Amino acid sequence: MAHPDRRRAENIAGDFYVDDTCIDCDTCRWLAPETFTAKGGQSAVFAQPQTPAQRHDAFIAMAACPTASIGTERPDPGFARVRSEFPVPVDLDGDVLYCGYHSEKSFGAASYFLPRPQGNILVDCPREAAPLVKRLESLGGVSHMFLTHGDDVADHTTYQQHFGLQRWIHEGDRSALREAEHLMKGTEPFAMGEDLEVIPVPGHTRGSCCLLYRNKYLFTGDHLAYSARRGHLYAFRDACWYSWSRQIESMEKLLAYSFEWVLPGHGRRLYLPAHEMRRNLEQCIAWMKQR
Repeated sequence: MAHPDRRRAENIAGDFYVDDTCIDCDTCRWLAPETFTAKGGQSAVFAQPQTPAQRHDAFIAMAACPTASIGTERPDPGFARVRSEFPVPVDLDGDVLYCGYHSEKSFGAASYFLPRPQGNILVDCPREAAPLVKRLESLGGVSHMFLTHGDDVADHTTYQQHFGLQRWIHEGDRSALREAEHLMKGTEPFAMGEDLEVIPVPGHTRGSCCLLYRNKYLFTGDHLAYSARRGHLYAFRDACWYSWSRQIESMEKLLAYSFEWVLPGHGRRLYLPAHEMRRNLEQCIAWMKQR
């Protein structure tokens, strides 16, 4: 838990604060941008929540924080209620739910839940958290865990043992999860199931893969994300562990697909109509080729 004695001086006075255990993963800043900002290489509270909606978002960020670095000066029962809400819908359709509960083991990567009649799927792995496990049980459990790459496997063993799920990872990243039940191979796209297409995108890691759901939601791991500062989609040049040139080629491969959501592990989400998303992706590729 966050400790007031370790409260960062960069926080504005008031109830919410960030302590010095923050790892600067950016989670709280995209979940509650009206409350948290980046200061001095870590996050800090720059404006105390003023409305119920802002306070709710701040609690969402507090629950999601992988290092429990966010705290309040006074206990609030609202936080316990918010902790039990995950996973929460990404949009009004409710086809994809965001798990919260980021793990420090994956440097705060986001994970998602796909409720499906054919079997529910986790995309990347959240941290082990009793409220989340209880909610997943109430939603029918989990049949499969799709891992976009080897960085974001987090507490996969715990979830596998609890739900008996099947883990999927590409052979290029097999060293991160040698016990996976399904080892994906090659660079050609293939159907994982109805409305689910796996798109291998080597670059960030040798075995990076995207998962396209219903030709609308693209789960990108650390391959592709939105940059608010740049104003367009981008890739992590300084965190490319395998090959930047291969990652550019993999990004160009995505131009053949139609999607409206980019849902990354790290970085910001983005929603755009499909034709605008394509233009934004083209802008990303042009930017990558200049790096």
